[in-house]
Amino acid sequence: RPPPLSPPYQLRYYTSNISTMMLSHLRRIATRSTTTAMRRHLSTPAPSSGIMTLNFNLPQETLYEGAEVSSVVVPGSMGEYEVTADHVPIVAELKAGLLTIKHGDGEDEKYFVPGGFSLTHEGSTTDIICPEAVKVDDLDAAAVSANYEAAKSKASSAEAGSAEAAEAMIEVEVNKAMGSALGLTMA
Repeated sequence: RPPPLSPPYQLRYYTSNISTMMLSHLRRIATRSTTTAMRRHLSTPAPSSGIMTLNFNLPQETLYEGAEVSSVVVPGSMGEYEVTADHVPIVAELKAGLLTIKHGDGEDEKYFVPGGFSLTHEGSTTDIICPEAVKVDDLDAAAVSANYEAAKSKASSAEAGSAEAAEAMIEVEVNKAMGSALGLTMA
């Protein structure tokens, strides 16, 4: 209980007491995180087998469950990156683009994904969750080009700021990403 003080001194007393408590709390946090970081830095990592586990799921089916692969190239919304064995844990939103699964025998399997999420866990396991995935070999370049042009036309005729305009722009971007996965130049 604080001592009875006149109003200006009460404010100084409470401010000083709060500052002392905050500094004490910050010291505890800094000591704890430094100890954890040091322990992690000084530990010896387990030898890597170079193989990671992949789970690749769509709402209607599972494409891979516990599959052993060399790596996965992910179209992250902040940029494309490759997940390999012993990758640091990361959660990433996927953008429309090319997802490449690299198998141990040197064979690559390529899928077009319209978005989704990638979750990489400790222990070299990655989960890919997408609303859809299509093998790039199954895409029709002529259909992608036609859909891209139709989406551009729809976007240009839609009222600016409308839901129709937003949907059309999504169609434009997805078809452009599909075209890019096929090696097409879309302007």
